[in-house]
Amino acid sequence: MSYDLAVWEGERPADDKTAGRVFNALHDRYVDGEVVEPPSERIAAYVAALLERWCDITEDEEETSPWSVGPLIESASGPLMYFGMGWSRAEEASVYAADLAESMGLVCFDVQENRIRP
Repeated sequence: MSYDLAVWEGERPADDKTAGRVFNALHDRYVDGEVVEPPSERIAAYVAALLERWCDITEDEEETSPWSVGPLIESASGPLMYFGMGWSRAEEASVYAADLAESMGLVCFDVQENRIRP
């Protein structure tokens, strides 16, 4: 079990309910869809910035990475990144991930709490 966030390109939804609908539509297309798309340039830059802070779990020899799957870039498709982190590091990593998304003009959605972050 992991703590999941979604980050996407686009305008910030007006409220959490709308964000949930946007997330579900993006998830259906880019995660559950049959066509795999490479991550957009902005999403790829976001993943690279996350990996500057913490290494990819596939390269984590000291067990310091918060990511629950790897390579992390495989969690990205088109304008969406849907990724998880281990519960033990979720608070710190999710705050950083949400702040980073905001600084890069991306929307961050907390899947567990069904709300926009930060």
